[in-house]
Amino acid sequence: MRRHIPNMLTLSNLFCGCCAVALLLYGQPVTAAWFTLASFLFDYADGMVARALSATGPMGRELDSLADVVSFGVAPGAMLYGLLAGGYCGQLPATTLCVPALPAFVLSAFAAYRLARFNLDTTHRDYFVGLSTPGCTVFVLGLTLAAYDNQFGIGSFIAGQPWVIYAVVVVFSWLMVSEVPMFGLKVRSLRWRENKLTLVFFALAVVALLFLKGLGLALAVLFYLVFSVFSKNNILRAAEGNPHP
Repeated sequence: MRRHIPNMLTLSNLFCGCCAVALLLYGQPVTAAWFTLASFLFDYADGMVARALSATGPMGRELDSLADVVSFGVAPGAMLYGLLAGGYCGQLPATTLCVPALPAFVLSAFAAYRLARFNLDTTHRDYFVGLSTPGCTVFVLGLTLAAYDNQFGIGSFIAGQPWVIYAVVVVFSWLMVSEVPMFGLKVRSLRWRENKLTLVFFALAVVALLFLKGLGLALAVLFYLVFSVFSKNNILRAAEGNPHP
């Protein structure tokens, strides 16, 4: 039973991801955002619980990636589909398939590719290679909420210039499979020293969310990307100085 507790948390991540996708396709991004947040929490909790209970194993690793394909692959694709559908085919929910919006799910395909490659990578690192799927999802979620609330006219701009979403699909698909080193954001313990950067980033993201709402999430991810790119050498040096056994 102890061995299956982390797997139940992973399946909860998957369940919340499925709920988020359904809500998005019915034009309810705000409620979907809450389910996506729950997916994040379950995704972080399963690894921590597995390590605390010494219940890690190949089954959990595979199941984790399968759940992430839905929560952090299909769900952000559905978010971008909704934004494109709003520009080309009218607002969701729709009774017919919006063909010009289908390229949104290219992002989902690249997310699945990244997760499959991650499962085959046996190298232990303290940093990410490329943008993580949760990081990509946070950006897309923030952009979706900002468009839904029409913050600073973003919703109207995207509706009039939907090609911007195609650019988002291309750029973030590439970022997920790129070789760019980026700061790791996994919480591996409850110690401040080991998770200082991660906790500071999360705190900034929360502050940005409180003051800028959805747009704050998107800006937090952009800040993370710029910070990682300009700190590339520091990330690699820190990894060399603290190799995993």
